[in-house]
Amino acid sequence: MDILRRNNVTVTGNPDGPVVVLAHGFGCDQNMWRLTVPALTDAYRVVLFDYVGCGRSDLSAFQEDRYASLGGYAQDVVEVAEALDLRDATFVGHSVSAMTGVLAARRAPERIGSLVMVAPSPRYIDDEGYRGGFTAEDIDELLASLDSNYLGWSAAMAPVIMGNADRPELGDELTNSFCATDPDMARVFARTTFLSDSRDDLKTVEVPTLVLECTQDVIAPREVGAYVHAQVPGSTLVTLDATGHCPHLSAPEATNEAITGFLTGLRS
Repeated sequence: MDILRRNNVTVTGNPDGPVVVLAHGFGCDQNMWRLTVPALTDAYRVVLFDYVGCGRSDLSAFQEDRYASLGGYAQDVVEVAEALDLRDATFVGHSVSAMTGVLAARRAPERIGSLVMVAPSPRYIDDEGYRGGFTAEDIDELLASLDSNYLGWSAAMAPVIMGNADRPELGDELTNSFCATDPDMARVFARTTFLSDSRDDLKTVEVPTLVLECTQDVIAPREVGAYVHAQVPGSTLVTLDATGHCPHLSAPEATNEAITGFLTGLRS
């Protein structure tokens, strides 16, 4: 199988620079990073890709059993890194991709040498002593709504996730991204995302890690950012002056400044 075609891999930027891999979240694709890429291309070799079932990936490669766990997505990341022979890359993962990056870094430590977690959540459902932001009933209703009317769910949920009501064009963009995703594959990815529990995996992180949270985020509340920071040894937590769950779109300048500052610090 052509791994690079499977995941619609794009490589841009400085071919001799340190490698940065940008990984999108649920219902999105690599285009969601278009406001971040220009901040990186002068100094870094930038790798973008689409998870199978998203964007312009090879839909024929979708296997429900593989992608019913985050491990399947992490294995895709490892295979892309191997196909490009990446070394010591920084993996920037948005939302659920932050946890995918944790798993990929553990599987291929020679490939991934640092992590940036953008609005991460290791578990979306509240638990004893842990606030993920949703009750189990909330998630059951969310998934049932998605199953019954994916396009309607997308139109209703995307603006809530984006969280910038005064900038409806941002919610519209996320809606369109959700609606462009194959519904059957999106249902699998949604269950994998919203039913995941990666809390124990956080303690296994052994690479420099930056955690980026927003001041207001209904998907990953501030308590989640604090939890991730506390569980990842030696991590740095930055609270962006941003609202919503997609700061790379709603507040790209602040997001890019945090990412580039972290990247510079790695090599100082």
